[in-house]
Amino acid sequence: MITDSLDNKSKAIICPQRKENAPEVDACIMTFSHAIEEFVVNHYDCKRIASFWFATGETPVYRIRYKNRTFAFYKTYVGAPACVGTVEDTQVEINTKKYILFGGAGCLNKEIARGKVMVPTEAYRDEGTSYHYAPAADYIRMKNADTVAAFMKENGIPHVMGKTWTTDAFYRETVNNFEKHKADGCISVEMESAAVQAVCDFRGLELYAFFTSGDLLDAPEWDARRKEGQVKGTQHDTGHFDIAIELARYVTE
Repeated sequence: MITDSLDNKSKAIICPQRKENAPEVDACIMTFSHAIEEFVVNHYDCKRIASFWFATGETPVYRIRYKNRTFAFYKTYVGAPACVGTVEDTQVEINTKKYILFGGAGCLNKEIARGKVMVPTEAYRDEGTSYHYAPAADYIRMKNADTVAAFMKENGIPHVMGKTWTTDAFYRETVNNFEKHKADGCISVEMESAAVQAVCDFRGLELYAFFTSGDLLDAPEWDARRKEGQVKGTQHDTGHFDIAIELARYVTE
């Protein structure tokens, strides 16, 4: 069964090993957005320092120099297995202990405005990847949630804290499951955070995550809550990268 998948008694067949010349950075920032990747490359002091390959193609990793700090930045993939794979691959190519994860998430509470920042406190493990990195349990604690929330508060960024539901199957977010997770305190649904927290815990890394409130499940019918071509308040809003890079600076000071 999936709940029996953790094996921390024997060696992995494929073991990622950091390269001797891997550049050291203060933190690594991950985006899911191609639009934000393009914006960052064109508007920040960026230099490509590494890359890794999936069958889907090459993923470049950039170095950003920002306010006396050095960060890595790359565009990750949607879905727990691929997203976790990129974390493992970056640990080969760069030397860092801190990761900033941000992106869009579905909203389970109609009182949370479109585009508002959501800080996950725990993640419900409705995916498979995390069970290979952490003992079986319904939830995994997002252990740096209080730090992320403190940053938001100090910088006057409106935010809300709550549990998140990490799923592998967004087309199977059924009414009954939505009601169950909302009643259990989940305010968002996404596809990566439980697994990324699990791999970070397993590898001794620190994860700092926040989401952008997007489409609404808490309605008579699913509501995308955006107009065609809208960017502001969506996962492609470059203002959210501004939050991410300041959060990276905050946790490395």
